Amino acid sequence: MVEPVKLKELFHIEYGNQLDKNKMCECRSGTNFVSRTSANLGVDTKVEAISGVDPYEAGLITATLGGTYLLSAFVQPEEFYTGQNIKVLRPLKQMSFNEKIYYCLAIARNRFRYTSHGREANKTFDDILVPPFSALPNWVNATSIQAPNMEASSDHSVALDFGSWKGFRYDEIFDIERGKGPRKSKLTGHGDTPFITSTDQNNGLTGFTTEKARHNGNVITVNRNGSVGEAFYQVEPFSSTEDVHVLKPKFPLNKYIAIFMLPLFRAEKYRFNYGRKWGLSRMNESIIRLPTKSDGQPDWDFMESYVKTLPYSASL
Repeated sequence: MVEPVKLKELFHIEYGNQLDKNKMCECRSGTNFVSRTSANLGVDTKVEAISGVDPYEAGLITATLGGTYLLSAFVQPEEFYTGQNIKVLRPLKQMSFNEKIYYCLAIARNRFRYTSHGREANKTFDDILVPPFSALPNWVNATSIQAPNMEASSDHSVALDFGSWKGFRYDEIFDIERGKGPRKSKLTGHGDTPFITSTDQNNGLTGFTTEKARHNGNVITVNRNGSVGEAFYQVEPFSSTEDVHVLKPKFPLNKYIAIFMLPLFRAEKYRFNYGRKWGLSRMNESIIRLPTKSDGQPDWDFMESYVKTLPYSASL
């Protein structure tokens, strides 16, 4: 049996810059700012360079010490600053990208030892036990893992003007129906049809079914129950549980417009919970605010153009 080692035996570990985001100037062409988020490799935004403070170099690992997503760990692909309660790990010996990803996962596996507010990882992080470098599985470097492409699809600058936004009822722009498909308990682990449930993970995908797809692709799914308000763009035909509503567009939807809209659906989740579900009638009557053209109709072209200017859009 291989004995685990402490993180500090493999990495030089230090607190990050400990900067406050609200005291910094955001800049779309600036330096990545890593905070305690589990999304976007921990990158919250980009900020202007700070006089006298050098950013960390690309290739280091960041890990969150508290918050809802405690022990979220990522390999940073670009230079970065950090916010509060972030540790930065520098390997004591040369590591491949795959090996760093392995240790990010090993760190995250220790989340169960802590709670988001009652017991954080500040004092014990350096002593977390992980597999020794000499005992890494052969598949770690045999597997092809590529760093994400952070490039934007467009280099044009597109600004958000919230003064032009207007509210629309969901049923003005979507035909909404309840999800259809087999019961989750009947999944056998076989099949080719994606099965979407009311989870907040993996684009809603829980498994596959052998049954024929009950819904077409190029639609948005929004959870009415479970993880209420989580929304995902479904590219391929699929089936789902009744806890998912399927929003069929009355406009020419594409992946860029969908990505623009998903956060707007998720922003509504505070209104609902297990006791107050986002039922079909409530969803039809709900309001979504969207940028508009001079005629007052949704500006779908603007939404697409805006998303194409964002990091990672070239990978969509």
